Amino acid sequence: MSKIKIFDTTLRDGEQSPGVNLNQLEKLEIAKQLERFGVDRMEAGFPASSKGDFNAVKAIADTIKGTSVIGLARTVKSDVDIAWEALKGAESPSLHLFLATSPIHMTYKLKKTPEEVIDTAVEMVSYAKQKFPTVEWSAEDATRSDWNFLAQIIERVIDAGATVINLPDTVGYTTPEEYGKLFRFISETVPNIDRVNLSCHCHNDLGMAVANSIAAVENGATQVEGTINGIGERAGNAALEEIAVALKIRSDFYPYETNLKLNEIKRTSDLVAKLTGMHVQANKAITGRNAFAHEAGIHQDGVLKNASTYEIITPEMVGVNSNTLFLGKHSGRHAFKDKVNELGIELSEDKLKEAFNLFKQLTDHKKEVTDDDLFTILMEIQTDTSAVEKYKLEMFQVQYGSANIPTATVSLKTPAGKPVQTACTGQGSVEALYKTLDSLIEEDLKLIDYQINSVGGGKDALAESRVQLVVNGETVNGRGSAQDVIEASANAFLNAVNRYLVQKNSSALKQVVKS
Repeated sequence: MSKIKIFDTTLRDGEQSPGVNLNQLEKLEIAKQLERFGVDRMEAGFPASSKGDFNAVKAIADTIKGTSVIGLARTVKSDVDIAWEALKGAESPSLHLFLATSPIHMTYKLKKTPEEVIDTAVEMVSYAKQKFPTVEWSAEDATRSDWNFLAQIIERVIDAGATVINLPDTVGYTTPEEYGKLFRFISETVPNIDRVNLSCHCHNDLGMAVANSIAAVENGATQVEGTINGIGERAGNAALEEIAVALKIRSDFYPYETNLKLNEIKRTSDLVAKLTGMHVQANKAITGRNAFAHEAGIHQDGVLKNASTYEIITPEMVGVNSNTLFLGKHSGRHAFKDKVNELGIELSEDKLKEAFNLFKQLTDHKKEVTDDDLFTILMEIQTDTSAVEKYKLEMFQVQYGSANIPTATVSLKTPAGKPVQTACTGQGSVEALYKTLDSLIEEDLKLIDYQINSVGGGKDALAESRVQLVVNGETVNGRGSAQDVIEASANAFLNAVNRYLVQKNSSALKQVVKS
């Protein structure tokens, strides 16, 4: 069995998904889970893109030791220098350089001749290799590039010091047959290709990212790049969990294996979904809630007699377990802490106390507390620990009925500690609530997106709300949970505003220190 390296870019390409906005602690939490999952390499971000991304990449590089941490950079010296500052504390710092090679990109975006593109690539790989032991070079839009030109530039960047060559299908244009032939061509044509790992990176615009990635592996790729749940730009990236399970289940056909711990798939998928706000579609392969559900009577009968009649993957293989009662109102803090550790969540003592109190409040109203319930509570409190004063909900009341005008009354405590209260009407209960909150908050607010979902099933299920706000021109996400959908909606709205205040305070503090 040949070993295939897994390069996860959830924290970089995945975070570029429209509407996704992770803070530093959320990125670090995902990075820790990716390490548990067993990815060989994780692309933590694009350090030169923003101060926030720089700080997040640095925190991950300084924390993660079992997985190689990578930063993205353009072929610009300042990008390489900034990436080194963020990554130099890593156990195995690595750089990912990219430069477009397709005629359309070179002509219209780069405005460079092919010769200039080669010179730039060689110069920057050489420069990066002076700092980084591992340098991956990507030929952006490789699948729409001239193959002979690709072979030429790849040979040159390998001589300059590149250790990984990536041929991305940047716009999701290729087919499995075409992509496989491209890898076969490069493997057979470039004379020094044996000195590097050959990597594939596929987007899903035509729904073929996973198939294309496997075709690349069949034709010489030794590394696969992708994201958890397939999130990413536009239609997303290849879903790593789908590739890993496909290689495992069809090991009779695919003589390849990975270092991924497949029983960590469900937990990894859930964490990414909750923190990014990108829910997994019900019928998605491997991680969708219907992946192991059977509706047709003939299917149910077959599964009851022998699961393998209609299940080629066991739920346990990917970490899906029955959602039964594990803790109740009489459970103590020690049992609660053990369960938190079992879920792989690291909390400070203060955060653990806060989570336990929320758990106890939940058990007063909900008979059966499941893993999903607890996971929701833990994710809700995994926010910035900064001591910034925030808006706090003191009281709310919503009057609503088919014959009444929806009216919301809200009392808040402002960041300055001042109590404020008012009431507003709206076309619906949530609109009335949000108009009232907006009138009490000093920041300039615009609601972009609002979602409400239940956690699990049953009439006593937790409600989980997600919002996206533009606060003073900055886009931020918020999430909140409660047993009441209106309270969950209020919590999500305030969470978004408070996240903005934390980010604003953090930026101001760094500026003062710098000055």
